[in-house]
Amino acid sequence: MKILIIGNGGREHALAWKIQQSYLAKKVFIAPGNGGTQLEKKIFNIDIPVTNINALVMFAKREKIHLTIVGSEIPLNMGIVDAFVKHGLKIFGPTKKAAQLESSKLFGKKFLLKYKIPTARYKFFDEPKSAINFVEKIRCPIVIKVDGLAAGKGVMIVHSIHEAKNTIEKIMVHKIFGNAGKIILIEEFILGEEVSFIGIIDGKVFLPVAMSQDHKRIGENDSGANTGGMGAYSPVPFVTKKIYKNIIKNILTPTLKGLRKEKIFYTGFLYIGLMINKFGYSKVVEFNCRLGDPETQVILIRLRSDLLKILIEAINHNLYQKFLVWNYKVAICTIIASRDYPNKVHVGEIIQGYPQKTPNDIKIFHSSTMINKKNLLVTTGGRVLCVTALGKNIIIAKKNVDIFLKKIYWENSFFRRDIGFRIIKN
Repeated sequence: MKILIIGNGGREHALAWKIQQSYLAKKVFIAPGNGGTQLEKKIFNIDIPVTNINALVMFAKREKIHLTIVGSEIPLNMGIVDAFVKHGLKIFGPTKKAAQLESSKLFGKKFLLKYKIPTARYKFFDEPKSAINFVEKIRCPIVIKVDGLAAGKGVMIVHSIHEAKNTIEKIMVHKIFGNAGKIILIEEFILGEEVSFIGIIDGKVFLPVAMSQDHKRIGENDSGANTGGMGAYSPVPFVTKKIYKNIIKNILTPTLKGLRKEKIFYTGFLYIGLMINKFGYSKVVEFNCRLGDPETQVILIRLRSDLLKILIEAINHNLYQKFLVWNYKVAICTIIASRDYPNKVHVGEIIQGYPQKTPNDIKIFHSSTMINKKNLLVTTGGRVLCVTALGKNIIIAKKNVDIFLKKIYWENSFFRRDIGFRIIKN
């Protein structure tokens, strides 16, 4: 089979790396890919941006691609699945209508409330004056979210009315997120542990993939600005059988019923962001209609099953009674980023100390790299590399990651040293 993967981040590198391991995959293309996918022997970068849907359709037709897998949320929001289906091409991912669960926080929130799925209370605003008037009357901390897609950076926890007003002005007056911030949501702040619950839907059946805990904040001890994610680990030990059963009963089941009632025939990955409080009670923070990044990296390095085979079963609406096989080891990853991320990025910096080879339990996935004309690996964005490792426990896995964090650097590189700190501490 010929496979096409859409995207250029660490998530897509991990997807391509896993897919090419399948005996079914004869050739794996990635559009546009990055420096890391270019280094892989069995993966071929295609210079087409994720936003050029017509060119992607033409490429899939010309190359007789058997299955396209969408990694990024941007083409999903643009209707890439609808376009491929219209041309008779097989593609794994939700339609534009279904992807509104992620592309519009307001749409997702209304869905949650309509089907009585636990979530934080909220109000939405489409102009700054009424939003500012509202925050003057409530207690902080609160959460301010932009309605549209913002690369994982559109959620801000604010701790004072002054900070809330400034945040509203930045989003709605100065338009730091562009049109994504035309509408904002102001939510109650809920305490707990945030967990990513990821699965595959074949139109009716949900196949649980795995749980992971991402580290969204830029600084250690979860301080500073929100990012796309600075590291993750999987599985999540504090999600007990009882908590898991409650998630299935109170969140997953009504979500699937709601999709059916809304006549949304959902095929693709579904990522449910959860907040679990100290009593084990879960609320939905958000829906994402694709895999997480960096959650994908720690999940796929643990997965022993043939992912391509599973995705083909999903496309054929045949996930009933299917299951996944896992490595018994724990996985953890740390992102090496550009020093001023998420505010500013340093591009074109030469990556030093990059290993020619890594042990079997370690894989370095690339998020923002390229190989330049001088055949040097250089940075192209904010989150650059994702050092991922397995270990018998999280401490051993983290030590495996740390070995390579000490070796790899560039002029303005930095990383969090405390990924997994909560469970390591306990």
